Amino acid sequence: MAVSYRECTVLSATIIGVQAVEISVEVVLSNGMPGFSIVGMTDVAIQEARERIRAALRGCGFSMPSEKITVNLAPGFLKKGGSGFDLPIAVGLLVASGQVSPQLIQGRMFVGELSLEGRVRAVLGMLAYQEFARANDVKLVCGHSEDFAFSGMDDCVLFADSLQALRSESFSRPIPCRDAERLGNSLDFADVGGHRQAKRALQIAAAGNHGLMMIGPPGSGKTMLASRLPGILPPLNEREILETAKIYSIVGESAEDVLRGERPFRAPHHSASCAGLIGGGSPIKPGELSLAHNGVLFLDELAEFKPSVLQALRQPIEEGSIVLVRADGKVKLPSRFMLVAASNPCPCGYFGDSSGKCSCSHMQVVNYQNRIGGPLIDRIDMCVDVWRSDFKSVIGQDSGPSSRELREGVLAAREFAFQRWRKSGGCSQDGSTRELAKACMLDCDSQLFLEDMAQVHSMSGRGIASVLRVSRTIADIEQSECVLREHLAEALTLRLRTGR
Repeated sequence: MAVSYRECTVLSATIIGVQAVEISVEVVLSNGMPGFSIVGMTDVAIQEARERIRAALRGCGFSMPSEKITVNLAPGFLKKGGSGFDLPIAVGLLVASGQVSPQLIQGRMFVGELSLEGRVRAVLGMLAYQEFARANDVKLVCGHSEDFAFSGMDDCVLFADSLQALRSESFSRPIPCRDAERLGNSLDFADVGGHRQAKRALQIAAAGNHGLMMIGPPGSGKTMLASRLPGILPPLNEREILETAKIYSIVGESAEDVLRGERPFRAPHHSASCAGLIGGGSPIKPGELSLAHNGVLFLDELAEFKPSVLQALRQPIEEGSIVLVRADGKVKLPSRFMLVAASNPCPCGYFGDSSGKCSCSHMQVVNYQNRIGGPLIDRIDMCVDVWRSDFKSVIGQDSGPSSRELREGVLAAREFAFQRWRKSGGCSQDGSTRELAKACMLDCDSQLFLEDMAQVHSMSGRGIASVLRVSRTIADIEQSECVLREHLAEALTLRLRTGR
């Protein structure tokens, strides 16, 4: 790193997608007409930094250099934005003009916005900057942020209250308070009367990370059931916490529940745009699918979403990530989530209901259900009907299994699956179809049964693989090494509700 009294290079970073990318802030003071220019594919917020830096330097007792000031943000081909370059540019000016020691920038990176009084503020995406600093073995100097208090990786973070802290390098460190108690989901499945089949399907979905579609009339309990799903999922591990919290930090949403180990539960309205769901904008920001990473994405009134928005779900469901291609480059966003969807069976919502209220024609019902699209439906592993509960179930005489009971089954199934995976040498239900079939260990009778059902129902290759995955999860719940015929039968029942 070249350092002199007339020039200085300060390490900083910018956010691209969900990753912090290294940026070198090169500051040069030269003879000539006084001026202050910033180059390097910058946006309006960076150009406005000149006025904030001038006021901040004077507010903290520093002098603004009177020479010609040129600041270059390298590499030049990378588009940069945000106010996080205020602090590194100011540091570069102070070091280049000899007002602070060059040792200040050794082994450190700087990210922060400056107030007109010279106070340092945190910017969006601080956890991503922290991850970059830790990976590159440097200290991150920034403004105070609550994100680091829970991250467990705060040893590489230094807080600067204002520019005055640069004189004596009087930085503070985050106060660790990560060991917060996991609160858990206060919503209990026992509060939803009846719906034993739907609760069983949700337990299977939670045990194997399967997609689930619930179809039923208004008021049948679809949303109540879905909202209780996070309560039976295992807590986030350390890696998942940092992955997910980093996304929340970048979009500016509170990650308090995520940092406590709670899995995300996102339920966007059906009026959401494609960019709002998968991400977009300039610069590209994560959408609802990425915010549901390592958690649950609940799409209520699925048939009311725009068809173009629904079809954008196909790649993320299969690959666990979104690749957005723009003129200035390609960005990959994480989106490994469990999809839970709910829909009415027809425009009025009462098709098939015992009340006989439905007034829709056959063609209206078909057209409404076709709005979802076959390619998306084919990627959802399970589909169940959710009908309205009777009086005894509603008032609590038939509450069915509670969240605690269902969660115990989910955790036991996941532990059994892990031990089975270790003993089998790595045969996983998430791998290729051949590995999936090997993990199921079907006997001849079960294999012939599945083959016959696949021919009768004209199942696609994806559908067959989906039945195998779900049946393997059911077997794990039952603590069975082999997938038996009854496990396949239950998986087929959950798969073939609409004749897929």
